[in-house]
Parts: sequence; structure tokens; C-alpha cells
Amino acid sequence: MKYDSTGMFHWSPAKNLEDCILDRNQAAMTVLNGHVVVCLFADPDSPLIGLRNLVMPLRASNFHYHELKHVVIVGAVDYIRREWKMLQNLPKISVLNGSPLSRADLRAVNVNLCDMCVILSAKVPSHDDPTLADKEAILASLNIKAMTFDDTIGVLSQEESNLISSRNEIPNAPVGGAPIVLQRRGSVYGANVPMITELVNDSNVQFLDQDDDDDPDTELYLTQPFACGTAFAVSVLDSLMSTTYFNQNALTLIRSLITGGATPELELILAEGAGLRGGYSTVDSLSNRDRCRVGQISLYDGPLAQFGEAGKYGDLFVSALKSYGMLCIGLYRFRDTSSSCDASSKRYVITNPPDDFSLLPTDQVFVLMQFDPGLEYKPNSRVSATAGNGQGQTNGAATAGRGKDDNS
Repeated sequence: MKYDSTGMFHWSPAKNLEDCILDRNQAAMTVLNGHVVVCLFADPDSPLIGLRNLVMPLRASNFHYHELKHVVIVGAVDYIRREWKMLQNLPKISVLNGSPLSRADLRAVNVNLCDMCVILSAKVPSHDDPTLADKEAILASLNIKAMTFDDTIGVLSQEESNLISSRNEIPNAPVGGAPIVLQRRGSVYGANVPMITELVNDSNVQFLDQDDDDDPDTELYLTQPFACGTAFAVSVLDSLMSTTYFNQNALTLIRSLITGGATPELELILAEGAGLRGGYSTVDSLSNRDRCRVGQISLYDGPLAQFGEAGKYGDLFVSALKSYGMLCIGLYRFRDTSSSCDASSKRYVITNPPDDFSLLPTDQVFVLMQFDPGLEYKPNSRVSATAGNGQGQTNGAATAGRGKDDNS
């Protein structure tokens, strides 16, 4: 049994928490890469925040098993033990009993190589000063940004290496040669670690970016951290509830973006507190895998590269829909589009641009793409994913939030 009884999510037999706990040495020996790090602040008696709701979209069945990103939770194991009943049937989860403020713990889980670092707090905020409710989450964010890392090695295509070499301060990037090269993966500075921080108080967003010159009175949705996807506030969920109340059709899109998909049967099972249950795969349950997912397509190469050179968004929208069945919903653009040496590597989101909006080759496109049944991954086979076969260059929202699959 690989999926739950509804066929909506990957499922595995229950695991003991002790079998999933890593110490620093074990974490360092695991050589984690392309994973999701969850930095969790919690006391043993803190109220449960429902970590399952964060991990489940990353385990949606419209991902193949080899596409699932390993989730590493860094926090107090006494608290995680209380949440574990709802996590024990989800695959690829590890726990490091430590502190998100400890640089040794962060280095052990290779936070510099993660695809996303999510910073959460389960602690009850003080009523004396609401501004202090997010102090630990903000400190953790600033702590990671202040870190430096040595010899971060990753595998990049030659074209990607040449494109980002100046942006990430990689001197003497080679030209030509093999299509795959060993290259420094991004910057060695923590400021470029993809990160999203949950905030209780909207006004605290001003403390997240040291180089942000936004006015402290600026609305949350107009601030740089929110536009760049590095900050998430609880108030955003309130606006989503209002949207679904006045437009019930929006719920279908929100389900795809946030929950990874859901069925009435699954919602009933979860509402009764039973948790995910394994089931035999049937034609009906496997058909639930055939649902759209969020992905990102690069305009630098691939079948849509023709639109990266001064193309228009309207033309891209029509071509992607007609040729590949992908629905474009927005762009992910570098904050600084110049090639100067001090240009930032930060990106921001542009939702639903106008038809005549000019595109850049460095842009990435958020799309809703169809499920590709494809072939399950085999270690000895190499399958290249292109937008033409429905997989594209996908990267998780949710989301959380940094250029990966966003129901990552």
C-alpha cells in the first residue's frame, strides 16, 4: 500500500518517533540536499498547531514518490511527540531534537542546501506586548541570514551556471563543456537561503529584512518580504476565508494551492480524527492522482524559452494552455533585473500580469499543470523532465512558499 484509502496522499506504515530522530552527527552524515527544513519553536505544553497540515500537501499523490522532498523538523522532541500521531504515516520525515537558534543544528541539517526553510512558532504569545509574539521566529530568520557556508556544492546545468554566475558571485564560471557540471549551488551566504517565516503580528514584517526600506506603516501585502514570499501572516488566512465565502469557485483553486487537493471522503476521515489510513489501490482511488498541481517553468530554456526574449505574457499564456495544457497564474521575477555585481538574488511574485507585460529570460512562470503518470523513478534510468511531457521544471508551496513545487 503506497497511498491512503482515498488515493490522495502518499502513505506508509506507522513509524515510531524514536526511529526518525537524528542527532547532529547522524544528520550531518545523511548529507541532506533539496529538502525542507521546518524550524519549530515550542514548549512541551504548547498548543498543537497541526504540523500534518504543513506536511500533507508535500505528500500529495500527484507527485511521484521520488519527487517527495525529505522533511526535517528541528525543534523540541517532547512537543513533536504530541504531534507525531498525525505524522507517523507520512513518508520521508526526520526529527532533530535541537533548537532553531543553534547554528550547529542548522549546519547539521544542511540548511544552506534546503529547498525551503519554514520558521514556525507554537508558543502562546504574551498579552503584555503583542509585538514580542514573533521575536523567536524573527531572531531565527535573522540568524540564518547572518550565517556563512563554505564550499556549497550542487549540480547545475551549464546554462544555469552561466546565467546565475554573476548574480551569485561565482568567479570564472566556465563556458561550454559538459551539460552537467559541479558548481557552487547559489551563494554561500545565509541571506540567499530560501525561507518563509510565519508572523502573528503583521507589523512585525518590518524586522525581517535588514535591507528593506519599506515604511513601517505599509500594509503587509505591499511589503517586500510578503511580495518575495519570505513572510506569511495569519491574517492572510482570514482573507482567503472571505474570498471563498463570496466566490465559492475560488475554493477549488485554493485547495490545489494550499491543501494539495481533498475529497469529501478524506475531509470526513480527518474531521473524525482517524488520521490517514492505508488502503488498497483501486482504479477509483488511483484516478484521484490525476489532478493538477502547481509548478514553475523557466523561460531561460525549454519549449517556452522563445517567450523569454521580450515576449508578451498574453502570448505565453495562450501557447502554454494550447500546447501543453498548463494554466499560467503568475511570474516569479528577480527583484533586480540588472546584471550589476550588487544585484539581489531575491525574487518577487507578479500575479495575473496584463497581456502586454514584457517577459525576461530569467523569469519563472507559476503554472497549474496536469498530472503526468509517466514512469516511476528507477535508480539506473535517467529521465529528463520537460514542459512538453507535463512535468516541466517544477519545484513546493508551500509555499510553502521559493521556487519549488508550491504544493511544496
